[in-house]
Amino acid sequence: MLALLHTSPVHVPVFDALRDEAHPGLELLHLVAEDLLHRARLAGPAAVADDVRAKVREAVDGGARAVLCTCSTIGGVAEAAAAGAGVPVLRVDRPMAGAAVAAGPRIVVLAALESTLRPTAALVEEEARRAGRAVEVRTVLVEDAWARFEAGDREGYVRRVADAADEVTGADVIVLAQASMAPAERLLGTARVPVLSSPRPGLAAGAAAAGGR
Repeated sequence: MLALLHTSPVHVPVFDALRDEAHPGLELLHLVAEDLLHRARLAGPAAVADDVRAKVREAVDGGARAVLCTCSTIGGVAEAAAAGAGVPVLRVDRPMAGAAVAAGPRIVVLAALESTLRPTAALVEEEARRAGRAVEVRTVLVEDAWARFEAGDREGYVRRVADAADEVTGADVIVLAQASMAPAERLLGTARVPVLSSPRPGLAAGAAAAGGR
């Protein structure tokens, strides 16, 4: 069993569909805690560290052999919770960050939430150091996108993200920092560089960890 820690219920069907497509037989335990993102945005990710650790313990008590955090804002806090968890705890965006570093040195991070920009940029830089590569990371806040997400306008949200990606210049690769942004890939028009999202590679890493690989 792989547990997924979400800060929005919209991720549940997305990861269920990816599981059905690529990892049949993998049991998923979904834990949704919307308040974690709200409080992390107000006071910083460290403010929810205790609650994230509690959610990880809940997952382990429920039989999970690994935990995957699908929220980029609190991903670093989730990874830190692995110390006392007894099982691997992963952040969904780390495989994407590694792929971005491999794609080229000029990396643009798009996010709909300002609180996600710094953690994702720091993650990309960390992966670059691990790979021994020099990178230039630029961050772009997609204005007005999150308001559409919160209003339930999912199509408007991903359209705004896709438009922002199409407007990027001077990049070797574009990173969609939040898992909720992944559907924008199907709407891309003029983007001439790879545009990476986190759900598919993140779930693959989580499945491998849950399987002991």
